Amino acid sequence: MNATSYDNLSWAEKHWSEMYEGRNEIFVTGMAAFVMHEVVYFARYIPFFICDFIPAFQKYKLQPEKVNVSADYWKCVRQVLFCHFCFELPMIFFFHPMGHLFGMKITDVPFPTWQTMAVQICVFFFFEDFWHYWAHRALHYGPLYKHIHKLHHDYSAPFGMAAEYAHPIETMVLGLGTVAVPLIWLVITKDLHIITMFAWIVLRLFQAIDAHSGYDFPWSLRQLLPFWAGSEHHDAHHQLFITNYSSSFRWWDYIFGTDIKYRNLRKRQALAKAKAAKVN
Repeated sequence: MNATSYDNLSWAEKHWSEMYEGRNEIFVTGMAAFVMHEVVYFARYIPFFICDFIPAFQKYKLQPEKVNVSADYWKCVRQVLFCHFCFELPMIFFFHPMGHLFGMKITDVPFPTWQTMAVQICVFFFFEDFWHYWAHRALHYGPLYKHIHKLHHDYSAPFGMAAEYAHPIETMVLGLGTVAVPLIWLVITKDLHIITMFAWIVLRLFQAIDAHSGYDFPWSLRQLLPFWAGSEHHDAHHQLFITNYSSSFRWWDYIFGTDIKYRNLRKRQALAKAKAAKVN
């Protein structure tokens, strides 16, 4: 790269290039991805944790009658960190060789345009959610639920940090969609930069933590996008178990008829609210 080209790079692109200079690509990519994952995962949960101690926000709780105690939180932390370090960390380090094998851009600068990244991430969300729907639904099958998925349902009223509270096998099965969909895109299009992958992971973490937050705020994304699942949709899955298997979007459950219990619950709640309003 000549001096003129380097000068035209953004601050982030310059530091990205320098981060890899003279260092092992696999190690740098793996460590950067894992640190990013941990920071985003726990930092995104903090606002919801703070909300638990602010009375004004309790009216937005989806299941206010169920209160988690400190033992619940510590139990969640232990399992989450166990899965992160023992299973997700190796998967993250293995992703670089896989991406490199199929021609993923790793150290290349400049980065893709935001428009290119946005299109790719939207595609990832669509197909990953399709995978998540069917894999999640399969995990509710008798033996699979009993020996694997039941752990995630320890919390019938979930909180943000419980998004990745799961059996290691579930972590790998559901995580497969998150990494396999971009790799399939790469194989087909020959066009994917790992910075897009990083952005995708960040947004996917935001989605998962928000869906498990236990809060449905007036400013939640589902208020803007009616097809977005959000916490209001996924919280009902933890409450009712056999409904709402999708993670990001509502349409798969609607198409395949697995949101009936959820819709009936909301109808009963709406009727009860209307009756209470008449009495008052």
